[in-house]
Amino acid sequence: MKDIRDAILAEEFDSVGKLDVPDHYNGVTVRAEDAEMFSGLAARDKDPRKSLRLEEVATPELGPGEALVAVMASAINYNTVWTSIFEPVSTFSFLRRYGKMSPLAKRHDLPYHVVGSDLAGVVVRTGPGVNTWKAGDRVVAHCLSVELESPDGHSDTMMDPEQRIWGFETNFGGLAELALVKSNQLMPKPEHLSWEEAAAPGLVNSTAYRQLVSRNGSDMKQGDTVLIWGASGGLGSYATQFALNGGATPICVVSSPEKAEICRKMGAELVIDRNAEGYKFWSDESTQDPKEWKRFGAKIRELTGGDDPDIVFEHPGRETFGASVYVARKGGTIATCASTSGYMHEFDNRYLWMNLKRIVGSHFANYREAWEANRLIAKGMIHPTLSRVYPLAETGQAANDVHQNLHQGKVGVLALSPEEGLGVTNPELREQHLQAINRFRGV
Repeated sequence: MKDIRDAILAEEFDSVGKLDVPDHYNGVTVRAEDAEMFSGLAARDKDPRKSLRLEEVATPELGPGEALVAVMASAINYNTVWTSIFEPVSTFSFLRRYGKMSPLAKRHDLPYHVVGSDLAGVVVRTGPGVNTWKAGDRVVAHCLSVELESPDGHSDTMMDPEQRIWGFETNFGGLAELALVKSNQLMPKPEHLSWEEAAAPGLVNSTAYRQLVSRNGSDMKQGDTVLIWGASGGLGSYATQFALNGGATPICVVSSPEKAEICRKMGAELVIDRNAEGYKFWSDESTQDPKEWKRFGAKIRELTGGDDPDIVFEHPGRETFGASVYVARKGGTIATCASTSGYMHEFDNRYLWMNLKRIVGSHFANYREAWEANRLIAKGMIHPTLSRVYPLAETGQAANDVHQNLHQGKVGVLALSPEEGLGVTNPELREQHLQAINRFRGV
């Protein structure tokens, strides 16, 4: 890996394909033997630092339509947290199921799982049938892995019955020195960003694009009022930018004055600090408090001059879903993914059916949506929300930051890149947007 890394750092990209690919590389893994290590503990007490390990693993065989990428940087997503704490199920069940599909898929069914669903790096090898990409190309990868042997996926690849999230439901993810991807996961690296900045948007940027902007999600239009939960977080920070960039009005829900200030720096004017307002949507673990929904709705109307949200960008799940359904305007849309506070949602259906509201489930993005989301990053219209960067050896700590909500925006991880700030090839565009690029740094 040293020769490959050195060639990339020297910007000798044409030589990368001529270098030997090692038969082993360093990757961050969870192990099947540890799947019960947190049994009996509450989710918040499960510690990713105990389950995630950096170890040497075998380089996988390269198949048709695939690429091996030297990973310069990656990032933490909530699916890495779920993998590390073995919730809601151990990801080894995904790998076993995938491994039964074909002899080639059997590669993924291993006693270890190399995790991670983001990367920025350089292609080192391509398999048979790959024509668009070649060794030496600087790329980022989106995390949709599809087989496309069924007609169901050909109008929207997210509908493919063999659709999986790379690095979560497949092996050989991006928190490593090498990663195995399908070639139709690759997209051009934004030239004005460093490796770690380019890696950060990936999963969350594409997810927010589909959930909020795409016709497959909320189909946001100019003038819409959009309620965004966790508006300074990994997912919400991109939803906030898409709303502002697309002529909508975001109402940013956050949990501290520092997070509120981040939203204002992004350009949002309507911000609710839910902790300062003291909202308690649940009286106890099994009973919601509709009076708090109404108080929350009144606060929204106070800020908007009487408007209810056309769209609610929902991802906390159980904790907030009853309030989200209540506050959406008549005929409005509640778009939901992730459910980081719990999957079993409860709401009063009278406020949904009698007011003709819609609940839309949204999961990641298809290649077209991911490409468009990345294009906006490359054009400097949407910016990375990277707040902190760890070395690969400290991925457990990075994941714990996300698990315990100790972060803002995205937490990055350096893989082969020896330091931050490398990989920029368009310094002029970078200078135009430097303040926005660094907006989340150190917060």
